Amino acid sequence: MTTGATVPGRDATEPGPPTVVPGPRRLPGLGNLPAFARDPLGFFERLRGCGDVVEWRLGPQRALFVSRPEHIGELLTGVETVFRHPELGWAFKLVLGDGVVTSEGPAWRRKRALVQPAVRPRQVRSYARTMAECADALARTWQPGQDIDVRREMLALTQRIAVRTLFGADTAGREEVIGSAMDVAQRAIGDEFRGVTLFLPSWVPTPGRRRLRRAVEVIDAEVGRVTGERRRSGEERDDLLSRLLAARDEEGLPLSDKEVRDEAVTLYIGGHETTGTTLTWAWYLLSGNPQARARLGEELESVLGGRTPDFDDLRLLPYTEQVVKETLRLFPPVWLMTGIAKEGSTLGGLPVPEGTVVWSSQWSAHRDPRWFPDPEAFRPERWDAGAQPAAPEHAWFPFGGGARACLGARFAMVEAVLVLATLAQRFHVDTGSGEVPPRTGLTLQPGTPVRATLRAAGPREATVAP
Repeated sequence: MTTGATVPGRDATEPGPPTVVPGPRRLPGLGNLPAFARDPLGFFERLRGCGDVVEWRLGPQRALFVSRPEHIGELLTGVETVFRHPELGWAFKLVLGDGVVTSEGPAWRRKRALVQPAVRPRQVRSYARTMAECADALARTWQPGQDIDVRREMLALTQRIAVRTLFGADTAGREEVIGSAMDVAQRAIGDEFRGVTLFLPSWVPTPGRRRLRRAVEVIDAEVGRVTGERRRSGEERDDLLSRLLAARDEEGLPLSDKEVRDEAVTLYIGGHETTGTTLTWAWYLLSGNPQARARLGEELESVLGGRTPDFDDLRLLPYTEQVVKETLRLFPPVWLMTGIAKEGSTLGGLPVPEGTVVWSSQWSAHRDPRWFPDPEAFRPERWDAGAQPAAPEHAWFPFGGGARACLGARFAMVEAVLVLATLAQRFHVDTGSGEVPPRTGLTLQPGTPVRATLRAAGPREATVAP
C-alpha cells in the first residue's frame, strides 16, 4: 500500500491551489480499467500516492481522483448543484430502482422529503428497543466454545432487525432465501464495477445479469407481499413501512407501490447489509486487539452491569461508539463516491471540464497518514473527545456528506452500538490470527469466511499491559 505521498513541493497539511497530475500508465481504449478491476482498493491508494488531484481513465471515461478533505467536501456537498449524481451501473439500478439513492433533481428532492421523517432521531429512538431485543435473543442462543460464522450470524441478526423495524413482522422463515438473493445482488454490483459489463447496454445478456434478475425477483416478491398485505389490512404500525405508506408530498400525493418498493429495498440494505458488515469487521478487529477489547468490556460492565442497553445508554457508552467509528474508518461499507461535473464546475477553484467523473474513496482517505497517524492500526481512542491531532472535516465520511448523505446514518450507528454492547458484554468473539482481506461489492465485505470461537466474557476483564 502507498503511504499517501503528495504533489512534490506542497505542504502535506496546508491546502493550496490543486494541481492535476497524471495517474498510472494507461492502456489504449481501456485506460486504467484492468488495474482498477484487479484491485480497486489498492488502485485508489496508488492514485492517492500520485497526488491530491489525479487524472485517470476508467475505460474511455476521463476521471479525476481527489484525496484532500476539502476537495472531497466539495464533491459531497456539490452533488445536485456543481456535480450530477452518476449512473452507477445497470446492476445497481436494478436492485435499488429509482429510490432516493439513485434519483436526482426534483424527483430526488421529493423522495428525500417523503423518506426523511421515517429515520429522524425521534423515530430511531423508537426502534432502539427492537435492536437490543433482537441482539439479546441472539446472545441467548450462543454458548461458550461454540464455533460460528461471524458474517452469517451478524447478517441474520441485522436482517431480523431490519425486517421488524421496516415491516413490523418477521419474514416467516424467508430469511435464508432473501439473504441469498442479497448476496447475489452484492456480488453482481461489485463485478459490474470492476469489469467491462459496466459499459455494456442493459439489453446485453450475461450469466451474471441473469442471476441478478432472478435474485431481484425474489427480493421484489417479498417486499411486494408484505406491502400488499399492509395496504389491504389498512393496519398502522410503528414501523418504517407504515411511515412510507402514510407519507404525502406537497401536493398530497403518496408514494406509488413501485416507489415504496424502491425505498423499502434501499432502507433494508442500509439497515441490514451495511450494519451487518460493520459488525463483522468490528469483531474481527477487536479479536486482534486485546487492549481495545478489555477497555470495551470495562465500559460495558461499568455502565450496563449485565443488563440489556437501551437508547438512553448510548451517551454513556462513548468507547463503544468509538469502536464502531474506528471500524468504519478501516473498513467503510461504502468505499467510493463519485460525481459528474456539470457545465462550469470547479474543484478548489480549478475548472473541471463538463462530463468529467470525479471520484473519491473512503477506503483511501480513511487511511491517509496526514489525517490519521499510524493509519493501519485499530485505535478507537483516536476518536476520544479532544484527541489530537483531530482529523479535518470530510477526512472521515463513511456515510457520505452534504444533502445526499445517507439518510440511515443515525439508524446504523445506533444499531451497531447497541448490538455490539449487548453481545460484547457476554462474549468474546475470537476470530483467530488469520488475516481477512476485503472484497469490493455493493459494500466492502470480508473476502474470506470469518469464523470465530465464542468465549465467555468475564465479570471483570483485566486491562492488557502495552
